Amino acid sequence: MTTSRNSRAGLTTATKADRIATPKTPVTTPALSVGLLIAILLVAANLRATLTGVGTLLPAIEHDTGLTASEGGVLSTLPLFVFAVTSPFVGRTSHRVGTTRLLVAALAVLAAGTVIRSLPSLACLFVGTVILSVAIAVGNVLLPTVIRTHVPGPQVHTVSALYVTAMGVVAALSSGISVPLAGVLPGTWHSALAWGVVVTVAALAVWLPRLRGSRPDGDVRSRGTHARTPWRSWLAWQVSFFMGLQSLAFYTAVAWLPSILSQQGMSTTAAGWTLFYYQLVALVTGMLLPLITRGRHDQRFAAAAGSAIVAAGFALLLLFPALALAACTLLGLGAGVCLVLALSFQSQRATGPSETTALAGMAQSIGYLVAAAGPLLLGVLHDTTGSWTGALLLLTALSLVMAAAGYGAGRDRHVRVRPDRETD
Repeated sequence: MTTSRNSRAGLTTATKADRIATPKTPVTTPALSVGLLIAILLVAANLRATLTGVGTLLPAIEHDTGLTASEGGVLSTLPLFVFAVTSPFVGRTSHRVGTTRLLVAALAVLAAGTVIRSLPSLACLFVGTVILSVAIAVGNVLLPTVIRTHVPGPQVHTVSALYVTAMGVVAALSSGISVPLAGVLPGTWHSALAWGVVVTVAALAVWLPRLRGSRPDGDVRSRGTHARTPWRSWLAWQVSFFMGLQSLAFYTAVAWLPSILSQQGMSTTAAGWTLFYYQLVALVTGMLLPLITRGRHDQRFAAAAGSAIVAAGFALLLLFPALALAACTLLGLGAGVCLVLALSFQSQRATGPSETTALAGMAQSIGYLVAAAGPLLLGVLHDTTGSWTGALLLLTALSLVMAAAGYGAGRDRHVRVRPDRETD
Protein backbone atom coordinates (compact mmCIF):
# COMPACT_ATOMS: atom_id res chain seq x y z
CA MET A 1 0.00 0.00 0.00
CA THR A 2 1.26 3.46 -0.80
CA THR A 3 0.24 6.78 0.70
CA SER A 4 0.58 10.36 -0.46
CA ARG A 5 0.13 13.93 0.71
CA ASN A 6 -1.37 14.67 -2.68
CA SER A 7 -4.16 13.11 -4.71
CA ARG A 8 -2.20 10.32 -6.36
CA ALA A 9 -1.37 7.20 -4.31
CA GLY A 10 2.31 6.43 -4.10
CA LEU A 11 3.57 9.82 -5.30
CA THR A 12 5.05 12.68 -3.34
CA THR A 13 7.17 15.57 -4.49
CA ALA A 14 10.72 15.24 -3.19
CA THR A 15 10.58 18.30 -0.96
CA LYS A 16 12.09 18.97 2.41
CA ALA A 17 8.94 17.66 4.05
CA ASP A 18 9.35 14.36 2.21
CA ARG A 19 12.84 13.87 3.50
CA ILE A 20 11.77 14.62 7.05
CA ALA A 21 8.84 12.20 6.81
CA THR A 22 10.70 9.25 5.26
CA PRO A 23 11.85 6.41 7.52
CA LYS A 24 11.08 6.94 11.16
CA THR A 25 14.23 5.06 12.07
CA PRO A 26 17.05 6.97 10.37
CA VAL A 27 19.83 5.06 8.69
CA THR A 28 23.27 6.58 8.96
CA THR A 29 25.36 6.16 5.83
CA PRO A 30 29.12 6.01 6.40
CA ALA A 31 31.63 7.31 3.91
CA LEU A 32 32.11 5.00 0.92
CA SER A 33 35.24 2.88 1.29
CA VAL A 34 37.41 1.71 -1.58
CA GLY A 35 36.98 -1.89 -0.47
CA LEU A 36 33.20 -1.69 -0.57
CA LEU A 37 33.29 0.03 -3.96
CA ILE A 38 35.44 -2.80 -5.34
CA ALA A 39 33.04 -5.36 -3.83
CA ILE A 40 30.05 -3.61 -5.46
CA LEU A 41 31.77 -3.46 -8.84
CA LEU A 42 32.71 -7.16 -8.72
CA VAL A 43 29.10 -8.12 -8.07
CA ALA A 44 28.04 -5.84 -10.93
CA ALA A 45 30.55 -7.52 -13.25
CA ASN A 46 28.87 -10.86 -12.57
CA LEU A 47 25.40 -9.62 -13.53
CA ARG A 48 26.14 -9.75 -17.29
CA ALA A 49 29.33 -11.78 -17.80
CA THR A 50 27.58 -15.15 -18.24
CA LEU A 51 24.75 -13.78 -20.40
CA THR A 52 26.05 -11.59 -23.21
CA GLY A 53 28.39 -14.14 -24.79
CA VAL A 54 25.44 -16.40 -25.62
CA GLY A 55 24.28 -14.12 -28.43
CA THR A 56 27.55 -14.32 -30.35
CA LEU A 57 27.77 -18.08 -29.77
CA LEU A 58 24.12 -18.72 -30.68
CA PRO A 59 24.78 -19.54 -34.37
CA ALA A 60 27.33 -22.19 -33.33
CA ILE A 61 25.02 -23.51 -30.59
CA GLU A 62 22.11 -23.78 -33.04
CA HIS A 63 24.33 -25.49 -35.62
CA ASP A 64 25.72 -28.07 -33.19
CA THR A 65 22.52 -28.80 -31.27
CA GLY A 66 19.92 -28.39 -34.00
CA LEU A 67 18.05 -25.63 -32.17
CA THR A 68 15.82 -23.45 -34.35
CA ALA A 69 15.84 -19.64 -34.15
CA SER A 70 12.72 -19.79 -31.97
CA GLU A 71 14.35 -22.31 -29.62
CA GLY A 72 17.47 -20.16 -29.55
CA GLY A 73 15.20 -17.30 -28.57
CA VAL A 74 13.95 -19.40 -25.66
CA LEU A 75 17.54 -19.90 -24.51
CA SER A 76 18.12 -16.14 -24.64
CA THR A 77 14.77 -15.37 -22.98
CA LEU A 78 14.99 -17.96 -20.21
CA PRO A 79 17.16 -15.79 -17.91
CA LEU A 80 14.65 -12.96 -18.15
CA PHE A 81 11.74 -15.19 -17.17
CA VAL A 82 13.78 -16.49 -14.24
CA PHE A 83 14.59 -12.90 -13.21
CA ALA A 84 10.88 -12.04 -13.29
CA VAL A 85 9.89 -15.06 -11.18
CA THR A 86 12.74 -14.79 -8.66
CA SER A 87 12.88 -11.03 -8.01
CA PRO A 88 9.71 -10.67 -5.85
CA PHE A 89 11.06 -13.18 -3.30
CA VAL A 90 14.46 -11.59 -2.82
CA GLY A 91 13.30 -8.85 -0.43
CA ARG A 92 11.68 -11.18 2.12
CA THR A 93 14.59 -13.65 1.87
CA SER A 94 17.11 -10.85 2.40
CA HIS A 95 15.13 -9.62 5.40
CA ARG A 96 15.35 -13.06 7.01
CA VAL A 97 18.86 -14.09 5.96
CA GLY A 98 20.74 -10.81 5.52
CA THR A 99 21.91 -8.98 2.42
CA THR A 100 25.56 -10.05 2.69
CA ARG A 101 24.78 -13.72 3.35
CA LEU A 102 22.34 -13.84 0.47
CA LEU A 103 24.81 -12.18 -1.90
CA VAL A 104 27.55 -14.67 -1.03
CA ALA A 105 25.15 -17.59 -1.50
CA ALA A 106 24.07 -16.16 -4.86
CA LEU A 107 27.68 -15.88 -6.04
CA ALA A 108 28.33 -19.52 -5.09
CA VAL A 109 25.21 -20.64 -6.97
CA LEU A 110 26.25 -18.53 -9.96
CA ALA A 111 29.61 -20.30 -10.13
CA ALA A 112 27.92 -23.71 -9.99
CA GLY A 113 25.34 -22.78 -12.63
CA THR A 114 28.00 -21.45 -14.99
CA VAL A 115 29.93 -24.72 -14.82
CA ILE A 116 26.80 -26.84 -15.28
CA ARG A 117 25.76 -24.82 -18.35
CA SER A 118 29.10 -25.49 -20.03
CA LEU A 119 28.83 -29.30 -19.78
CA PRO A 120 28.36 -31.14 -23.10
CA SER A 121 24.65 -31.77 -22.72
CA LEU A 122 21.63 -29.92 -24.12
CA ALA A 123 19.80 -30.48 -20.83
CA CYS A 124 22.72 -28.99 -18.87
CA LEU A 125 22.71 -25.98 -21.21
CA PHE A 126 19.15 -25.11 -20.15
CA VAL A 127 19.35 -26.28 -16.51
CA GLY A 128 22.60 -24.39 -15.93
CA THR A 129 21.05 -21.29 -17.48
CA VAL A 130 18.15 -21.46 -15.01
CA ILE A 131 20.48 -21.92 -12.01
CA LEU A 132 22.81 -19.05 -12.87
CA SER A 133 19.83 -16.83 -13.71
CA VAL A 134 18.37 -17.30 -10.21
CA ALA A 135 21.69 -16.16 -8.75
CA ILE A 136 21.90 -13.13 -11.05
CA ALA A 137 18.31 -12.14 -10.16
CA VAL A 138 19.32 -12.00 -6.49
CA GLY A 139 22.28 -9.77 -7.30
CA ASN A 140 20.14 -7.55 -9.53
CA VAL A 141 17.72 -6.81 -6.68
CA LEU A 142 20.21 -6.56 -3.82
CA LEU A 143 22.80 -4.31 -5.44
CA PRO A 144 20.58 -1.17 -5.40
CA THR A 145 19.90 -1.92 -1.71
CA VAL A 146 23.62 -2.23 -0.95
CA ILE A 147 24.18 1.11 -2.65
CA ARG A 148 21.27 2.79 -0.85
CA THR A 149 22.48 1.44 2.50
CA HIS A 150 26.22 2.13 2.25
CA VAL A 151 26.65 4.95 -0.28
CA PRO A 152 26.08 8.59 0.73
CA GLY A 153 23.07 10.10 -1.06
CA PRO A 154 24.99 12.54 -3.32
CA GLN A 155 27.13 9.64 -4.59
CA VAL A 156 24.31 7.18 -5.40
CA HIS A 157 24.00 8.28 -9.02
CA THR A 158 27.79 8.17 -9.51
CA VAL A 159 28.18 4.71 -7.97
CA SER A 160 25.22 3.47 -10.01
CA ALA A 161 26.99 4.71 -13.14
CA LEU A 162 30.21 2.99 -12.04
CA TYR A 163 28.51 -0.34 -11.50
CA VAL A 164 26.74 -0.01 -14.86
CA THR A 165 30.20 0.63 -16.33
CA ALA A 166 31.55 -2.52 -14.68
CA MET A 167 28.62 -4.52 -16.08
CA GLY A 168 29.16 -2.97 -19.50
CA VAL A 169 32.90 -3.61 -19.64
CA VAL A 170 32.52 -7.28 -18.74
CA ALA A 171 29.43 -7.71 -20.94
CA ALA A 172 31.21 -6.18 -23.93
CA LEU A 173 34.30 -8.27 -23.25
CA SER A 174 32.19 -11.41 -23.11
CA SER A 175 30.54 -10.57 -26.43
CA GLY A 176 33.86 -9.84 -28.10
CA ILE A 177 35.95 -12.77 -26.88
CA SER A 178 33.39 -15.60 -26.84
CA VAL A 179 33.74 -16.56 -30.52
CA PRO A 180 37.58 -16.35 -30.47
CA LEU A 181 37.65 -18.39 -27.24
CA ALA A 182 35.39 -21.01 -28.81
CA GLY A 183 37.92 -21.30 -31.63
CA VAL A 184 40.98 -21.90 -29.43
CA LEU A 185 39.67 -23.67 -26.32
CA PRO A 186 39.01 -27.41 -26.17
CA GLY A 187 35.29 -27.94 -26.05
CA THR A 188 34.62 -24.98 -28.43
CA TRP A 189 31.52 -23.02 -27.38
CA HIS A 190 31.00 -25.15 -24.26
CA SER A 191 34.27 -23.88 -22.80
CA ALA A 192 33.61 -20.34 -24.02
CA LEU A 193 30.38 -20.29 -22.00
CA ALA A 194 32.32 -21.02 -18.79
CA TRP A 195 34.90 -18.22 -18.79
CA GLY A 196 32.75 -15.97 -16.55
CA VAL A 197 33.32 -18.25 -13.56
CA VAL A 198 36.69 -16.48 -13.15
CA VAL A 199 34.87 -13.23 -12.37
CA THR A 200 32.54 -15.02 -9.96
CA VAL A 201 35.40 -16.54 -8.00
CA ALA A 202 37.03 -13.09 -7.69
CA ALA A 203 33.79 -11.66 -6.30
CA LEU A 204 33.46 -14.52 -3.83
CA ALA A 205 36.99 -13.89 -2.57
CA VAL A 206 36.08 -10.28 -1.78
CA TRP A 207 32.66 -10.93 -0.25
CA LEU A 208 33.42 -13.99 1.89
CA PRO A 209 35.33 -11.95 4.55
CA ARG A 210 32.28 -9.67 4.82
CA LEU A 211 30.27 -12.56 6.26
CA ARG A 212 31.87 -11.89 9.66
CA GLY A 213 29.35 -10.08 11.77
CA SER A 214 26.64 -10.19 9.11
CA ARG A 215 23.08 -10.69 10.36
CA PRO A 216 19.51 -10.69 9.08
CA ASP A 217 18.45 -7.27 7.84
CA GLY A 218 15.44 -7.24 10.14
CA ASP A 219 17.74 -7.18 13.18
CA VAL A 220 19.53 -4.09 11.93
CA ARG A 221 17.52 -1.75 9.78
CA SER A 222 13.83 -2.32 10.06
CA ARG A 223 13.19 -3.74 13.56
CA GLY A 224 11.22 -6.78 12.39
CA THR A 225 9.48 -5.14 9.44
CA HIS A 226 10.09 -5.05 5.75
CA ALA A 227 8.54 -2.85 3.09
CA ARG A 228 5.65 -4.15 1.03
CA THR A 229 5.87 -4.26 -2.74
CA PRO A 230 4.39 -0.95 -4.00
CA TRP A 231 1.86 -2.44 -6.43
CA ARG A 232 -0.51 0.55 -6.05
CA SER A 233 2.04 3.20 -6.93
CA TRP A 234 1.84 4.57 -10.48
CA LEU A 235 5.40 5.87 -10.11
CA ALA A 236 6.58 2.35 -9.22
CA TRP A 237 4.86 1.02 -12.35
CA GLN A 238 6.54 3.69 -14.49
CA VAL A 239 9.93 2.76 -13.01
CA SER A 240 9.12 -0.91 -13.70
CA PHE A 241 8.05 -0.39 -17.32
CA PHE A 242 11.06 1.82 -18.02
CA MET A 243 13.28 -0.90 -16.54
CA GLY A 244 11.51 -3.53 -18.63
CA LEU A 245 11.61 -1.74 -21.96
CA GLN A 246 15.27 -0.75 -21.69
CA SER A 247 16.06 -4.36 -20.71
CA LEU A 248 14.00 -5.62 -23.67
CA ALA A 249 16.01 -3.43 -26.05
CA PHE A 250 19.33 -4.46 -24.48
CA TYR A 251 18.73 -8.21 -24.30
CA THR A 252 17.19 -8.28 -27.77
CA ALA A 253 20.27 -6.56 -29.16
CA VAL A 254 22.57 -8.92 -27.28
CA ALA A 255 20.62 -11.98 -28.48
CA TRP A 256 19.88 -11.07 -32.09
CA LEU A 257 22.06 -8.16 -33.25
CA PRO A 258 24.83 -10.51 -34.49
CA SER A 259 22.24 -12.55 -36.39
CA ILE A 260 20.65 -9.41 -37.87
CA LEU A 261 24.03 -8.09 -38.98
CA SER A 262 25.06 -11.48 -40.36
CA GLN A 263 21.90 -11.68 -42.46
CA GLN A 264 22.70 -8.19 -43.77
CA GLY A 265 26.06 -9.50 -45.04
CA MET A 266 28.47 -9.03 -42.12
CA SER A 267 30.75 -11.91 -41.06
CA THR A 268 30.04 -13.68 -37.76
CA THR A 269 33.26 -12.44 -36.18
CA ALA A 270 32.67 -8.86 -37.34
CA ALA A 271 29.10 -9.03 -36.03
CA GLY A 272 30.41 -10.14 -32.64
CA TRP A 273 32.83 -7.21 -32.50
CA THR A 274 30.07 -4.84 -33.61
CA LEU A 275 28.05 -6.03 -30.62
CA PHE A 276 31.15 -5.34 -28.52
CA TYR A 277 31.28 -1.82 -30.00
CA TYR A 278 27.59 -1.24 -29.20
CA GLN A 279 28.19 -2.16 -25.57
CA LEU A 280 31.39 -0.11 -25.44
CA VAL A 281 29.50 3.00 -26.56
CA ALA A 282 26.82 2.25 -23.97
CA LEU A 283 29.26 1.95 -21.10
CA VAL A 284 31.18 5.12 -22.04
CA THR A 285 27.86 6.98 -22.21
CA GLY A 286 26.90 5.56 -18.83
CA MET A 287 30.18 6.80 -17.36
CA LEU A 288 29.65 10.32 -18.69
CA LEU A 289 25.98 10.64 -17.75
CA PRO A 290 26.58 11.59 -14.07
CA LEU A 291 28.79 14.47 -15.21
CA ILE A 292 26.03 15.76 -17.48
CA THR A 293 23.18 15.34 -14.98
CA ARG A 294 25.09 16.24 -11.80
CA GLY A 295 22.85 17.96 -9.27
CA ARG A 296 19.67 17.35 -11.27
CA HIS A 297 16.94 15.50 -9.41
CA ASP A 298 14.44 15.79 -12.26
CA GLN A 299 15.58 13.41 -15.02
CA ARG A 300 12.48 13.29 -17.20
CA PHE A 301 14.11 14.72 -20.29
CA ALA A 302 17.26 12.61 -20.01
CA ALA A 303 15.17 9.41 -19.85
CA ALA A 304 12.92 10.45 -22.74
CA ALA A 305 15.84 11.59 -24.92
CA GLY A 306 17.82 8.39 -24.30
CA SER A 307 14.79 6.31 -25.30
CA ALA A 308 14.25 8.36 -28.48
CA ILE A 309 17.89 7.81 -29.47
CA VAL A 310 17.38 4.03 -29.09
CA ALA A 311 14.32 4.27 -31.36
CA ALA A 312 16.37 6.18 -33.94
CA GLY A 313 19.07 3.48 -33.84
CA PHE A 314 16.62 0.65 -34.56
CA ALA A 315 14.97 2.70 -37.33
CA LEU A 316 18.34 3.41 -38.96
CA LEU A 317 19.30 -0.26 -38.82
CA LEU A 318 16.03 -1.10 -40.59
CA LEU A 319 16.06 1.61 -43.26
CA PHE A 320 19.80 1.84 -44.01
CA PRO A 321 21.57 -1.48 -43.29
CA ALA A 322 24.80 -0.11 -44.78
CA LEU A 323 24.92 2.34 -41.86
CA ALA A 324 24.96 -0.45 -39.28
CA LEU A 325 27.89 1.08 -37.40
CA ALA A 326 26.08 4.43 -37.09
CA ALA A 327 22.92 2.62 -35.98
CA CYS A 328 24.85 0.72 -33.30
CA THR A 329 26.40 4.00 -32.15
CA LEU A 330 22.92 5.46 -31.60
CA LEU A 331 21.76 2.28 -29.90
CA GLY A 332 24.76 2.38 -27.58
CA LEU A 333 24.29 6.06 -26.72
CA GLY A 334 20.64 5.56 -25.83
CA ALA A 335 21.24 2.27 -24.01
CA GLY A 336 23.93 3.80 -21.79
CA VAL A 337 21.62 6.62 -20.70
CA CYS A 338 18.59 4.37 -20.14
CA LEU A 339 20.41 1.65 -18.22
CA VAL A 340 22.03 4.04 -15.73
CA LEU A 341 18.73 5.84 -15.16
CA ALA A 342 16.69 2.61 -14.88
CA LEU A 343 18.98 1.32 -12.14
CA SER A 344 19.35 4.69 -10.40
CA PHE A 345 15.57 5.16 -10.22
CA GLN A 346 15.29 2.01 -8.09
CA SER A 347 17.33 3.74 -5.38
CA GLN A 348 16.40 7.37 -5.95
CA ARG A 349 12.63 6.86 -6.05
CA ALA A 350 12.61 4.94 -2.74
CA THR A 351 12.73 6.40 0.77
CA GLY A 352 15.06 3.91 2.47
CA PRO A 353 16.96 0.60 2.13
CA SER A 354 13.97 -1.68 2.79
CA GLU A 355 11.82 0.37 0.41
CA THR A 356 14.60 0.18 -2.19
CA THR A 357 14.56 -3.62 -2.00
CA ALA A 358 10.78 -3.62 -2.42
CA LEU A 359 10.86 -1.23 -5.37
CA ALA A 360 13.81 -3.04 -7.00
CA GLY A 361 12.03 -6.37 -6.59
CA MET A 362 8.92 -5.02 -8.30
CA ALA A 363 10.81 -3.14 -11.01
CA GLN A 364 12.90 -6.16 -11.90
CA SER A 365 10.06 -8.66 -11.70
CA ILE A 366 7.73 -6.64 -13.93
CA GLY A 367 10.62 -5.25 -15.95
CA TYR A 368 12.17 -8.58 -16.83
CA LEU A 369 8.77 -10.08 -17.56
CA VAL A 370 8.35 -7.32 -20.16
CA ALA A 371 11.92 -7.81 -21.37
CA ALA A 372 11.49 -11.58 -21.70
CA ALA A 373 9.06 -11.10 -24.55
CA GLY A 374 11.75 -9.46 -26.69
CA PRO A 375 14.20 -12.18 -27.79
CA LEU A 376 11.46 -14.83 -27.99
CA LEU A 377 8.99 -12.69 -29.94
CA LEU A 378 11.67 -11.51 -32.35
CA GLY A 379 12.81 -15.07 -32.94
CA VAL A 380 9.23 -16.10 -33.75
CA LEU A 381 8.76 -13.07 -36.04
CA HIS A 382 11.94 -13.95 -37.89
CA ASP A 383 10.95 -17.59 -38.33
CA THR A 384 7.49 -16.55 -39.53
CA THR A 385 8.47 -13.78 -41.95
CA GLY A 386 12.00 -14.86 -42.92
CA SER A 387 13.36 -11.36 -42.25
CA TRP A 388 14.10 -8.94 -39.41
CA THR A 389 11.90 -6.12 -40.74
CA GLY A 390 8.93 -6.73 -38.46
CA ALA A 391 11.19 -7.17 -35.45
CA LEU A 392 12.99 -3.87 -36.03
CA LEU A 393 9.68 -2.04 -36.57
CA LEU A 394 8.41 -3.42 -33.26
CA LEU A 395 11.60 -2.43 -31.44
CA THR A 396 11.34 1.11 -32.78
CA ALA A 397 7.75 1.44 -31.56
CA LEU A 398 8.52 -0.01 -28.13
CA SER A 399 11.43 2.39 -27.71
CA LEU A 400 9.02 5.28 -28.17
CA VAL A 401 6.77 3.77 -25.47
CA MET A 402 9.89 3.60 -23.29
CA ALA A 403 10.34 7.35 -23.76
CA ALA A 404 6.89 7.94 -22.23
CA ALA A 405 7.58 5.61 -19.29
CA GLY A 406 10.98 7.22 -18.72
CA TYR A 407 9.47 10.70 -18.69
CA GLY A 408 7.17 9.60 -15.86
CA ALA A 409 9.81 7.65 -13.92
CA GLY A 410 12.26 10.56 -14.16
CA ARG A 411 10.10 12.91 -12.09
CA ASP A 412 11.59 14.02 -8.76
CA ARG A 413 9.14 12.05 -6.61
CA HIS A 414 9.21 9.18 -4.14
CA VAL A 415 7.34 5.89 -3.99
CA ARG A 416 5.72 5.50 -0.59
CA VAL A 417 5.72 1.92 0.71
CA ARG A 418 3.86 0.74 3.82
CA PRO A 419 5.94 -1.47 6.17
CA ASP A 420 4.75 -5.02 6.70
CA ARG A 421 5.51 -6.78 9.99
CA GLU A 422 7.21 -10.12 9.68
CA THR A 423 5.15 -13.12 10.82
CA ASP A 424 6.89 -16.42 11.38
